[in-house]
Amino acid sequence: MKEFTDHANRLTGQAAFNVLARAQELERQGENILHFEIGEPDFDTPAHIGQAAKDALDGGFTHYVNSAGIIELREAICDEFERTKGYRPDTDQIVVTSGANPIIYYAMATLVGTGGKMIVQDPGFLSYYSAIKYFNIDAQRVQLHEENEFRMNPDDIRAQITPDTRLILMNSPSNPTGGVMTKSEIEEVADIAEEHDIYLLSDEIYGKMLYDREHYSPSVKDECKERTIILDGFSKAYAMTGWRLGFCVAPKDVARKIGLLHQTIDSCTNGFVQMGGVAALNGPQDSIATMMAEFTKRRDAIVKGLNSISKIRCVNPHGAFYAFPNITETGMTSDEFADYALDKLGIALLSGTAFGPGGEGYVRLSYAKSLDTINSAIERLKQALD
Repeated sequence: MKEFTDHANRLTGQAAFNVLARAQELERQGENILHFEIGEPDFDTPAHIGQAAKDALDGGFTHYVNSAGIIELREAICDEFERTKGYRPDTDQIVVTSGANPIIYYAMATLVGTGGKMIVQDPGFLSYYSAIKYFNIDAQRVQLHEENEFRMNPDDIRAQITPDTRLILMNSPSNPTGGVMTKSEIEEVADIAEEHDIYLLSDEIYGKMLYDREHYSPSVKDECKERTIILDGFSKAYAMTGWRLGFCVAPKDVARKIGLLHQTIDSCTNGFVQMGGVAALNGPQDSIATMMAEFTKRRDAIVKGLNSISKIRCVNPHGAFYAFPNITETGMTSDEFADYALDKLGIALLSGTAFGPGGEGYVRLSYAKSLDTINSAIERLKQALD
């Protein structure tokens, strides 16, 4: 048989699903596994969102729709931006996609390309590095540091820029660390992008999921009309992970190219799913506050619990639902600790190096779990490590 292409041979996928598969196999063998590997809310999608999609499905809204997204959803996104960001994009700046993940691929494909240069945080979201590897992109890594709560430092971004840099990718609130950049830091990154005429992809999927901070978007500088592209979606804040509904807001020429790529690969995003998105944005928002109140309790419990273990320390995340503790004093590497936690303690978590080499010495736990599950995991770790 013919060999696979170089692109295919560089595919890596997502470590979270690999760990989930291992954990489920152990469960089939009778092991009691505590799951902290997958990053998704354990809440149900609010009922009014499901009802809107059901009504659309029952009404026969099952055919092809505009590949950029139904106008009702794009208008709802414009309304949302006007409410939360203070500006109103045009509907032709928006492309609705089947989940937010494809936008990472689409943006790199259209703005960087095979062998191109871009800047990305390290540690960073799994899919960033999977796409970077697929395209064989020369990624200039900006190391995140525990000392400043894992915020992307604009000075470090400046130090990595070359004349060939085409894209800066930033993520605040951040996966895997829960770090939240300050308003001044975000403004400076937007200034850097303008100064060097570089595209800026701002992953704001956790923008509604903050504890003691306010969300700020670099897009207020150019209103996504010149170089800023916003990646967002419904999975996290509205507990809609399985719905696979995301969107980007971008300069019109960028949106056209991303839209063509989306059209070529996916044709369009399910219409009845998009009607659920309309209900999410236009309907009551109290479910987010309820969820975040519960996540606050869980964050406080897991951070306090991890810091009570002598060989572990953990900074307080200000957004998302991830803890990123330092495990260097255990004497194990991140991979060794993750294997030990799963195989010996029945705790499924992710090695920090799954998010880039800058994650060495750390592991990630998604605390979108019950307080009982969190407390059980802390007790298992305490017994093993103290």
